[in-house]
Amino acid sequence: MRVLSGLTSVLLRAETQADRVVPPSGFTAQLTLFAAGAMAFLAVFALALSLASGRLAQQWGAELARTATIRIAAPLEQRQAQTDAALRILETTRGVDTARALSDEEQAALLAPWFGAELQLDELPVPRLIEVIETSEGMDAVGLRLRLAAEVPSAVLDDHSRWRAPLVKAASRLRMLGWASIILIGAVTAAMVTLAANAALAANAQVIAVLRLVGATDDYIARAFIRRFTLRALIGAAVGMVLGMIAVLFLPSGGDEAASFLTGLGFQGVHWLVPLMIPPLAAGVAFVATRLAARRTLEGLS
Repeated sequence: MRVLSGLTSVLLRAETQADRVVPPSGFTAQLTLFAAGAMAFLAVFALALSLASGRLAQQWGAELARTATIRIAAPLEQRQAQTDAALRILETTRGVDTARALSDEEQAALLAPWFGAELQLDELPVPRLIEVIETSEGMDAVGLRLRLAAEVPSAVLDDHSRWRAPLVKAASRLRMLGWASIILIGAVTAAMVTLAANAALAANAQVIAVLRLVGATDDYIARAFIRRFTLRALIGAAVGMVLGMIAVLFLPSGGDEAASFLTGLGFQGVHWLVPLMIPPLAAGVAFVATRLAARRTLEGLS
């Protein structure tokens, strides 16, 4: 709370005379503006990655959790009869919304990436696949396996659990990577602002000595540096955030297969408001970093 109140006071209360202590332009100004802008730009993409990974984890988990597949690996002359028997079992299974056997054309399309479009299913011992869609309540996979084993010996139920867990885990790790990137970006911003503040304090050592001679306190001098660098970080981060959001807005958004992974990397709904937190956070980081640097440097100049 003290940092928040101090930051508000620094941004809202102008001290014209104190502001003149810090040069309005030069290397430190450019460094602070560039560092804050670049880090804010990267933070927008880190946020987009983190939020999109969370959505993907939920989407993949929900979609795979409600689907299952039954493989009928019976001899060709028995395959249709066992497929019909499995479908009859599914019709009376609680928790099954719909179930249908895939056609030869659909199965050929699934195998085309590996075997080519000219694949003839009757030339290979390809099992018949049954697609099962569960209700929101879900089905009893263990009970269904027992019924299939008793009535359709060649049927194998795959509830996709072995596929779902790694996908959800991977998406969750991507989300953690996004938040870790944001923390790292904040740390780099703090380091760059600290370097710029130290350089400005060292360059104005003679001015600081004169101010002390005429009665200026270290708090007064420090506030001038804190205000100037905090405003620079706020402005730079705001520009970087806007550019980052524009870049995210122009990411692929269609159903193009080549860009299917990138389609989910944008913001959705209220998530477009989340990047608006970046400039105030950057200003807060600059406030704390400059405050610590100013106190340490002013004590060294005493």
